[in-house]
Amino acid sequence: MNILILSAGTRSKIVQYFKRTFDGIGTVVAADASKLAPAIYEADKYYIVPLISEEGYIEKILDICDKEQINGVLSLIDPELSLLAANEKRFREMGVTIIGSSYELCEMALDKMKMYEWLQSHGYNCARSWMDKNDFYKAIENGEVSYPVFVKPYRGSASISISKVYDKETVDILFAHEDDLMIQEFLNGQEIGADVYIDLISGEVVSIFAKKKLKMRAGETDKAVSFKDEKLFELIEKFVLEVGYRGQIDIDIFEIDGEYYISEVNPRFGGGYPHAYESGIDHMIMILNNLRGVSNCKGIGGYDEGIVMMKYSDLKIIDKA
Repeated sequence: MNILILSAGTRSKIVQYFKRTFDGIGTVVAADASKLAPAIYEADKYYIVPLISEEGYIEKILDICDKEQINGVLSLIDPELSLLAANEKRFREMGVTIIGSSYELCEMALDKMKMYEWLQSHGYNCARSWMDKNDFYKAIENGEVSYPVFVKPYRGSASISISKVYDKETVDILFAHEDDLMIQEFLNGQEIGADVYIDLISGEVVSIFAKKKLKMRAGETDKAVSFKDEKLFELIEKFVLEVGYRGQIDIDIFEIDGEYYISEVNPRFGGGYPHAYESGIDHMIMILNNLRGVSNCKGIGGYDEGIVMMKYSDLKIIDKA
């Protein structure tokens, strides 16, 4: 069994975990557009590939899959998820499983307004959102929402170009200088992250790891502590099954006065997944089982509470000569 990890970037831990799982079983191959992506040097083999936006990118990835006899492929960045899903048939015809969700769900995860509309229409607590600033101003006047709010691109990831806004004048300035913005209610509560695995064969939610975020940095969890709550587990399972995700996903949630609000979904390994793995939640072995044609047993919440994760900087040194 061989696996290909695309857009590996700085996610060295993810590559290391796959190597640990596939040791003696198969090859872990990594790819990235940059030779200075440290994670590729953790793999058994690596390839430097074009940017995902360049013509012929998918053909290059398919060539790698053929050459390395790849059984499963996944990406660690949001924009590539839709690209892989759109070409699922081509991969499947080569015997390669895309470890991820459908094209429609990958697109909905990227489009924050579509995600909001889905959550609202299906009765889930979520942050109210507006594309039209005048509709937002009416909501302000009616007392339905108050400042501060977030102004952000409706389609994007990694917390890029997000502004916390405290007045109408700033909203006007932002909308005058950038297109495709949305306004989102500020949820003032405990931020929570959940690492979830949905079996590729059975479609069941077989693993959930939840953590309270203690500190954020550049849009990713910097410090967190594990916890359990059956109410949260039930909400996540209901939501995930209703939407139809598959494989690894990362969910951002807020807890406000005992109620949970779903914020965003990343249909991939999130930056905080190492917390789950080091707490005993091994989604790499679940992926390997699925690639072997074996369904995983359900084991939600199989970890201890109070396990703290603290990120710190590290180095990768290579001899370019």
